[in-house]
Amino acid sequence: MVFPQSVTHITPKMSSNRKSPSLVQRVREQLEDDIVEGRLRPGVQLYVDDIATQFAVSRTPVREALQQLEASGLVEVLPKRGTYVSSLSVSTLIEMFEVMAELEAMCASLAARRADSAMRTDLALAMQECEHQARAGDTNSYYHANEAFHQLVYQASGNQYLIQQTAALKNRLKPYRRLQLQVRDRMGQSVAEHRALVEAIQSGNTNAASHAARDHVLVQGQRFNDLMALVSQRQMTSA
Repeated sequence: MVFPQSVTHITPKMSSNRKSPSLVQRVREQLEDDIVEGRLRPGVQLYVDDIATQFAVSRTPVREALQQLEASGLVEVLPKRGTYVSSLSVSTLIEMFEVMAELEAMCASLAARRADSAMRTDLALAMQECEHQARAGDTNSYYHANEAFHQLVYQASGNQYLIQQTAALKNRLKPYRRLQLQVRDRMGQSVAEHRALVEAIQSGNTNAASHAARDHVLVQGQRFNDLMALVSQRQMTSA
């Protein structure tokens, strides 16, 4: 699912008067942010010279940063074609969402058992913010409210290893999770699913929390068809 495209603008947050290891880290982190936040879409080609110019650095730290991103799965190198932001195959995307759903379900189940009163209050406030942004109809603002909400559920699980693994996979799926919110009525559905999850956690119902979180993340049937249609539209628009 890789389509040759040109790199979009990246906003540098660095200067060139740093040592090489720092440059590599800064370039990698900014590229990573641009990918997971959707500024660099799946299938976009990344050109070393263009990135080096935008960051005002030599080609060496850019190459090293891209190698690190390749190791993490965010970019892929196609022989004789170049480096691209990774595009997942349909089967891989389904599998990743299935695993993501189970990780979120585990976080939610533990959160229902372990969340203290302060965490439950924070979760309720995050729920209110999601509702507010959904009423405003701003998908970008809702996305960030949604991110904060899920982070609170992860933290409430009290399991740092689980939090790390869940966050790592979520970052890999961010461009696709963000894209889902552009499906008609998806924000309203998302809010209703959040509400069911919060109620389960607040009441300490581990089974209900697990089911609510799993159903919220799992992309099946028409939801998956809608997501694939949006991915296809974006790729055609960017080509």
